[in-house]
Amino acid sequence: MSMRTQTRERFLRTAVLQTALLAFLLSSPRGTAAADAAGAPVVAGLSHEEALELGEKMYVEGFLPSGKPLQGLVQGDIPVSGEKFTCANCHQRSGFGSAEGSVRTAPIDGTRLYEPLSNFKGIPLKGRTEAAGKEEIIRPAYTDATLARVLQTGLDPAGRQLSSSMPKYFLDDRESAVMVYYLKHLSTGPQPGVTETGLRFATIVTDDVPPEDREAMVRPLRLYLENWRLSRGRERMARTESFIKEGATRAVRRFSLALWELKGPADTWQEQMEDYYRKDPVFALLGGVTGGDWTPIARFCEARRIPAIFPITDLPDQSGKGWYTLYLSKGLSQEGEAAANYLNSNPGVQDNSPVVQVYRRDQRGMALAKAFENAWTGLGRKAPFTLALDREEPLTPAFWKELAKKHRRPVILLWFDAKDFPGTEVLSAAGLRPRSIFASSSMLGQGLFTLPKTLRSSLYLTYPYTLPQDAGRYQETMESTLKKSQSPGVNLFLGYKMQALRLALNGPLSMMRTYVYRDYFLELFDETADLSMLPVPYPRLSFGAGQRYASKGCYIVQLSEGPQPELIKKSEWVIH
Repeated sequence: MSMRTQTRERFLRTAVLQTALLAFLLSSPRGTAAADAAGAPVVAGLSHEEALELGEKMYVEGFLPSGKPLQGLVQGDIPVSGEKFTCANCHQRSGFGSAEGSVRTAPIDGTRLYEPLSNFKGIPLKGRTEAAGKEEIIRPAYTDATLARVLQTGLDPAGRQLSSSMPKYFLDDRESAVMVYYLKHLSTGPQPGVTETGLRFATIVTDDVPPEDREAMVRPLRLYLENWRLSRGRERMARTESFIKEGATRAVRRFSLALWELKGPADTWQEQMEDYYRKDPVFALLGGVTGGDWTPIARFCEARRIPAIFPITDLPDQSGKGWYTLYLSKGLSQEGEAAANYLNSNPGVQDNSPVVQVYRRDQRGMALAKAFENAWTGLGRKAPFTLALDREEPLTPAFWKELAKKHRRPVILLWFDAKDFPGTEVLSAAGLRPRSIFASSSMLGQGLFTLPKTLRSSLYLTYPYTLPQDAGRYQETMESTLKKSQSPGVNLFLGYKMQALRLALNGPLSMMRTYVYRDYFLELFDETADLSMLPVPYPRLSFGAGQRYASKGCYIVQLSEGPQPELIKKSEWVIH
């Protein structure tokens, strides 16, 4: 007998014994029906909250309560480690399963696991109760004991072997109890902001946002949600049992929008959001706009597990640890990274070419400088020379002359607003001209068309949107649509981003059906078709599993000559 066969047989024998122990554990006074002194349910000596926290770590991250990686076997005898082969990878965080090509991963949420799995041949109009004789039971409902058994042996409640791609896990009785308890509660509880007839959303505006930008964000979003309804006849049909089982969410619920206005310093936002949420819980945040850093809001959403879809910000959370916020783009960091990647591919920039970046000590300049330096050094390049200026420090021609003389033919990155560019004309003089100059179009705004004409031949701009000349027939249509849905004179470009939000929402809101759970709502964005052919401000918006930025690149452009300069594309889409 081979070593692998012996290991597998020992594993199966152990699993059977542990299943018996688990059944005893769950039926004992310390089982799921028990309660601690405070009245909280417990399992394996853990409170409800502790068991769910440890179970989630096993399910999502692949780590046991001990902190060690979960171990198992696939394809019969191939060892796998849990953190590389997590349950959520296939079944998703919600437990609602997934589909890739012809491969379908079954739902394992707590409701459907503990119900028989049936294949209905037909459903009478009066409902499921009359379907007797027209369904085939694929498997009986799971129990705690059979669920523990399938985790360890791959045998379902009918005693049939699951696909060999389903891991058989090495779990002791306590670990099994925790995992079973977690699966039993997965996507089963009530969701905040959800009622039988309504779905409540919120959007956020901070007090540094101009009134016209607030209007461009809030008004079209509110109209979109208010108009998301069907005819009365369809609504009556939607309330039949058969339609509720598979009907679209919009057929049985109406949507509403709360406005959360955050005022004062960012370190006070947490308390303000908690107050809003306590008084009026919501299912998700849609849109939102701030002139500052979105990170405090993202952290609140992460702690409360609130989805936040496409907030309008140049400063998204950069921790890389968030799950609950989906961004249109990486903001200013995306431009800093694109500049680094473009320069790295430029044969004119040698390893010894000096690279100098200059910025003011504010959030926006710091975000660009940090992103460029991290990407640049990550490509194996020497760290750039960095000059961080105070916010009010004057920039004179003498400053630029000294900078150009100190570094021989440098690449200069000027992470500034347009108001800081007067005086840079001296860099076009003989003996002072740098190898190239880079700036951020998002920092410059419409001021980019006012930059010194003498610098245009050496000035490059990061541009993270669809180029104006490529907008074509969409631009006129979009402007007409946005003007109809908003007050005259609002920020149309911000309105374009709201149009992207509305287009992205259509699929998930329709596909969510009656399974209105936050994690599932987020997962449906992964299944939404790319928005590459639709009138949005980015060349392409798309998500993949675990991705949190829909737009993933940037153009490098220059200004044309003449009194009314246009943007000239100098690169294809530079992926960050």
